[in-house]
Amino acid sequence: QVQLVESGGGSVQAGGSLRLSCAASGRTFGSSVLGWFRQTPGKEREFVAGIDRSAITRYYADSVRGRFTITRDNSQDTVYLQMNSLKPEDTAVYYCAAYIRPTVNPSTSRYAYDYWGQGTQVTVSS
Repeated sequence: QVQLVESGGGSVQAGGSLRLSCAASGRTFGSSVLGWFRQTPGKEREFVAGIDRSAITRYYADSVRGRFTITRDNSQDTVYLQMNSLKPEDTAVYYCAAYIRPTVNPSTSRYAYDYWGQGTQVTVSS
């Protein structure tokens, strides 16, 4: 079991930065593949970034590549999403997620993730 709690959301102007954190509890954090997703009203939850257990492989959605960075600190049981050059279209509720399965690369599908945080709102104004 993995419990996830996000923090760090808020409001920022376009071009600004935010860093989201997701603290995990449970003994299996180091074995978990971690991801960030986001969702806006009326739309499906979409993949933003994913990171494997060893933090070697990282995937990003095309819309955020080059602006967002996912990292993890297994000693602190925490995953981060550094968001730079934010745009109004980045406005959404952001969720961290995890799964524990022997996969080579982090999945970009929300259906692969078994554990979810409660979400944190990010609002980017123009």
